[in-house]
Amino acid sequence: MALLALGLGAVFLGPSLPVLWRGKLAGYDAERMVLVYATLPRLAMAVLCGAALGASGALLQQALRNPLASPTTLGIDAGARLALVIVTLFFPALFGWGRDVVALAGSGLAAALVFALSRRQDYSPVSLILSGLLVSLYCGALAASLTLVESRYLASLFVWGAGSLSQQSWDPATDLALRLAIVAPFALLIVRPLAVLDLGEAAARGLGLDVSTLRLAAVGLAVLLAAFVTSAVGSIGFIGLVAPILVRLAGARSFASRFAGATAVGALLLLVTDLVVQLLAGAAADFLPTGAVTALLGSPILLWLLPRVTARMRRVEAMASPRARRSIAGSVYVAPLVLAASLLALVLVALFVGRTPSGGWEILSSTAMADILPFRWPRVLAMATAGLLLGTAGFLLQRLSGNEMASPEILGVSAGATFAMAIALFAGLAQTALGATVAATIGAGLVLTLILLLARRSGFQPERMLLAGIALAALLDAVIGVLSAAGDPRAFQLLSWMTGAAQTVAPASAIASFALAGLGLVTGLGFMRWLAVLPLGPAAALGLGVPLATARALLLVLAAVTTAVATPLAGPLTFVGLIAPHLVRFLGVRPAGSGLVLSALAGAAILVVADWLARSIAFPFQLPTGLVASLVGAPILLWLLQRRNA
Repeated sequence: MALLALGLGAVFLGPSLPVLWRGKLAGYDAERMVLVYATLPRLAMAVLCGAALGASGALLQQALRNPLASPTTLGIDAGARLALVIVTLFFPALFGWGRDVVALAGSGLAAALVFALSRRQDYSPVSLILSGLLVSLYCGALAASLTLVESRYLASLFVWGAGSLSQQSWDPATDLALRLAIVAPFALLIVRPLAVLDLGEAAARGLGLDVSTLRLAAVGLAVLLAAFVTSAVGSIGFIGLVAPILVRLAGARSFASRFAGATAVGALLLLVTDLVVQLLAGAAADFLPTGAVTALLGSPILLWLLPRVTARMRRVEAMASPRARRSIAGSVYVAPLVLAASLLALVLVALFVGRTPSGGWEILSSTAMADILPFRWPRVLAMATAGLLLGTAGFLLQRLSGNEMASPEILGVSAGATFAMAIALFAGLAQTALGATVAATIGAGLVLTLILLLARRSGFQPERMLLAGIALAALLDAVIGVLSAAGDPRAFQLLSWMTGAAQTVAPASAIASFALAGLGLVTGLGFMRWLAVLPLGPAAALGLGVPLATARALLLVLAAVTTAVATPLAGPLTFVGLIAPHLVRFLGVRPAGSGLVLSALAGAAILVVADWLARSIAFPFQLPTGLVASLVGAPILLWLLQRRNA
């Protein structure tokens, strides 16, 4: 990697370096100014940021004994970005204390929330990552909502959030270097104690090590490093996940060597990426976010490393608490009826209760129904349909994979659908709803198939599927970010799709989607026996006469189609496919048929509520339904996590 960086650096800087030792030209020397105050500071910033992120990821993975831990997967980056957005809008005077303080406060609060959510699960690796992804989604959705509503003030912050290394002086790089120099001695001091954790927690405590305090110190230092980078250049978090894995698989055994190697590899990864960006983009390099391009290069590396990552994560326990199972056991027919009645009530509220032009609340009168309902009912029907589809897809994926963290969002299926829609849009093939749906179906199916192929050799272990989903979602989101950064007007239409702008749904499209949702649910009920047997494992399923290959293929196709139909309606950011099955499990409903119906109804209820809030809480502005759905749904799942095993 060092040789590659030197070669790219020689190609990139070779023609410009002679200006450093030539005499000063009379007048304004533009070439020298660009080299000294833009190009060289940018390369220095790449080295500093990559090193800090690599070190942060190494500290987190060692302290938490979790190969998926990184500033991105634990919500640290998202917390810093949300804090910067809130302070920019409402408390700009706080920037007098420094932008680093604001970013650090946001990162610290996000990390504290992640650990609080996973405390009752004894900080198990899967629980930590699930909590981190939830916090990241929640913070990202809130930041995106504020950015869209107040775009006049936050447009530059929206671009900066993608991770831009562009510099105009040496001051930012110097400031970051000083901050990292202060943190570095403390990080070096805990390298040796952290190495003792390789012996196991019991052995470490037997040697007199205070494991809890050591972990707190390591996580605190990792949060500091990540917050400094986010404050300086935006979100470039993928380095913190890939660099430590590369070093471990390259043969580093002691933690000291892994820490030093992750720091060096992180610096080289980001430097190589930025050199490639500047060489290929030329004059447009300043407008191309390096953070997004980093994911383009890092995601394939992580996918290649995936089969070689050592499985060190415990399997997820059942989400439903024993008390919940006892209280509702035997109510498998009552619960769907109650939830269906609740959904009907929510639909009636969404249709007939709204805001007046003056900002007040009203119930539609009989005279106003003819004017208002034609605009409301397609949107409400579309959101209920999307919820039905995502709830169905989430239940199918969790049953199919035996992984209770599986969902269209976490496994990257929604990102695959969105990516295919983006490609079709820019190629001129998605001008109609049918074209967008076909493209989304192909993208969702390809991503889901690839994830399962990558995880097949490990027996569909949860950590392998989760890691593959993270890598693919990061890759696809990065491609979308690069397309959006190009300035093409079609990027605004793509943004509208991604955030779930349901107000543009035509009545015919809403009805057709609802019919497909009903067909998908009925088809899923036809596979009820397979869904009941598959969680027992491949051997048991084969012994009970299930055609395993055929069952998996058909269920995969059904999950991909339902996700693809829902993505153009609600966007890829709702998390409904994860939340709805967990709600069903929390209610104690175990049979496959009842669980599938309840999951679909719960998903519809979440999105109907989210859509009603989206068009009401910021009146006369209408917020994107997909983003609001994540704001509504994430607290529900956070509450379920707290109740788990309580």
